Amino acid sequence: MESVVDVGGVTLFVRELGRRGSGPSVMVMHGGPDVGHGYLVPGFEPLARDHHVVLFDFRGCGRSSRGLPADELQPEYVVQDTQRLIDRLGLGVVDLVGFSTGGRAAMQFVDKHPEQVRRLVLASTSAYPSADAAPYLADWDEYQRRQRIEDEANGALRNSTVFVWDLERAPAYLELLESLGTDLGDWSEERAANGLMHPWCPGDPEQILRTFAKPILILHGEKDMGFPVQLAHRLHRAVPSQLTVIPDTAHMCHFEQPQPWAQHLHEFLDAPRFGNKLTT
Repeated sequence: MESVVDVGGVTLFVRELGRRGSGPSVMVMHGGPDVGHGYLVPGFEPLARDHHVVLFDFRGCGRSSRGLPADELQPEYVVQDTQRLIDRLGLGVVDLVGFSTGGRAAMQFVDKHPEQVRRLVLASTSAYPSADAAPYLADWDEYQRRQRIEDEANGALRNSTVFVWDLERAPAYLELLESLGTDLGDWSEERAANGLMHPWCPGDPEQILRTFAKPILILHGEKDMGFPVQLAHRLHRAVPSQLTVIPDTAHMCHFEQPQPWAQHLHEFLDAPRFGNKLTT
């Protein structure tokens, strides 16, 4: 089901998969934020067979409100919109999934609204600055090779050879992106580079997650070239959590292996409360 929801000042394009049941709905915060949520659908369709999943486009991208003033394109407004959307839809307490940049926003969300979240999934994301990833990428020959391919294509490949590990799947991922349109939205990398964008998680992520003190799943691709898996292991060591690493997948592991990816979500969301755990 698709709808447009007014959350006060902006409207959000919303997609609901599956039916509401007795358990919490799964609220999804997408990455980017240069595109909407559509690229995530392949990973959540299998989960929606027995969970109610809510995806939406952030303000300033996809089919949500566009053309907003620059000072209203800030991460804290995304967090505010998410909370208001939960309220407008009458979802109550939710299970929250943050993917990539959305994972950073999800950390800010549980800092501000911990009572609103039962369980938290941090998928293909990182709690640490981009500079912390640089040493792992600099020494990774395959990443450097694929980055050269992307550079030579002058943006035409849209990171498909970096975000997807199985290069035979890269054209299909690029086709998915093209089907969603080439509009990159109102959020600007230049604004972020010039320090005009506020941090997606302005506090100390490790402390925020320890204070949250509810079940956390860190779900990561073994060959992630956006946020190297070493950073996922680092967060797992610092915060009580479950870490699940999907072999032979990159940043878009939900696209490369949607069934196993969704099964890991299913097992986490439906499992009894657990302690620190590592699975691969």
